[in-house]
Amino acid sequence: MHIPGHHRLIILAFLSVLILAEICWSWRNDKKVYQVKETATNLLILAGFQVSKVLFAGYQLAIIGLATRIAPVHLPHTWWFFGITFIVADFLYYWFHRISHIWQPLWAFHLIHHSSPLMNLTTAYRLNWFSALVSPVFFVPAALIGLPTGFIAASYGLNLLYQFFLHTEVIDKLGPVEGIMDTPSAHRVHHGSNPLYLDKNFGGVFMIWDRLFHTYQPETEKVKYGLTTGFSSNRPLVLIFHGFRQWFVKTKSPATDIAGDKI
Repeated sequence: MHIPGHHRLIILAFLSVLILAEICWSWRNDKKVYQVKETATNLLILAGFQVSKVLFAGYQLAIIGLATRIAPVHLPHTWWFFGITFIVADFLYYWFHRISHIWQPLWAFHLIHHSSPLMNLTTAYRLNWFSALVSPVFFVPAALIGLPTGFIAASYGLNLLYQFFLHTEVIDKLGPVEGIMDTPSAHRVHHGSNPLYLDKNFGGVFMIWDRLFHTYQPETEKVKYGLTTGFSSNRPLVLIFHGFRQWFVKTKSPATDIAGDKI
């Protein structure tokens, strides 16, 4: 999703204010959801991710563009179809996210996002720099049914932006919204290494898919964050490549690799 430079700065400033507010909340309430090294690691990973977005933008658009060109129909650019695109993109994101947890090659990309023992807004951008190599493939079906390329990119971008606000302990459960929309409570469950919480709540914006495919789990016990193996590091490059190292080196059997680090 292309965002003009001045709009990017406004969004960045807004998100920075939220992070600072969360740091103040954590300090005043002695929540200890921030650590200097952990936060610095997240910010360095974010910087690298921003560079990777630029490097892989052409590749991503080429994948979706190719699917668009061979689509049998091309739907109009209307708000009605943008709404449909947003829902379809969230459905496809659910499966992309779910498969990323159960299939070792994709878990190699996604592992980093679950490697932090803390939950705060900076954790949202603990993302693999090479994830752009695989993510557009999962949105090809949206292009093949004729949804506009720009709508697909915008829907995925908004989906990820929405998820930024879910990575926090500041907000408690949201009553009737739980189980319908993805909420901070639902996403805390997703990041939990508790046996009860493993492989739950994959939706980006909506929890309807988790309800439909029986992967929804409400927050009922204190969440323990991080990988089930206990692996953690404050070195960005180690975190970026840890999943790939496990995949290729195969220090354990494939079945143990997937179950051992899954979250």
